Amino acid sequence: MARRPTPLGTPQPTGLAHIADLVRTTIPPLHPAGLPFVLPPLAAAVLGRKHPWIRRTGLAAAGASAAFFRHPHRVPPNRPNVVVSPADGEVALVDNAVPPAELNMGDAPVPRVSIFLSVLDVHVQRSPVAGEVLQVVHKSGKFLSADLAEASDANERNSMLLRTVDGHEIAVVQIAGLLARRIVCDAKVGDMLPIGDTYGLIRFGSRVDTYFPAGTTLMVERGQRAVGAETVLAQLP
Repeated sequence: MARRPTPLGTPQPTGLAHIADLVRTTIPPLHPAGLPFVLPPLAAAVLGRKHPWIRRTGLAAAGASAAFFRHPHRVPPNRPNVVVSPADGEVALVDNAVPPAELNMGDAPVPRVSIFLSVLDVHVQRSPVAGEVLQVVHKSGKFLSADLAEASDANERNSMLLRTVDGHEIAVVQIAGLLARRIVCDAKVGDMLPIGDTYGLIRFGSRVDTYFPAGTTLMVERGQRAVGAETVLAQLP
């Protein structure tokens, strides 16, 4: 869900419309995958409204779930040949590594950036480039802590290969973590994804790796905070 800037000269809303616009821009919308986690405790709070502990527990659970599944608007950069972060989180690795074997990209190490998502981060994933989906492959595995280097190979993951209009191939890999037990990927082979477009989600602590073609200039450092769809990770050759 990427948001375009409001064009200059657009009339500003007033009255109730202005208040509604402020609420909409301040409170992030909910990703549809969060509805099964928000609606049941909210219903319990309504049904048990005469019992304070039921009402408070239900509202607290619904609020926590809504916060986890928040889906904020983002504005991708319009610079050519850039790769944006596919996720919010901390840059855990900036190195060279062999892409996932299931994508058949060869066994030569290529530039890689790993983003670690804590349970407090936004957990939707966004397309790092505008391009065509060439492959989407799910691979079962372990559930090691996502901040470990070996998690890239050992953990359950979903790998997606994208090709830009200029022919560059970028792989983005959703990796389950210690608490994560569900990877959602809505992208399918043949889809054309705009840069910054939401394509998936990982529940409860995870990691996202991005693999770039050789010759790419990486533009982030380990320990840096990344904002999905907005932070530029790299400049393509």
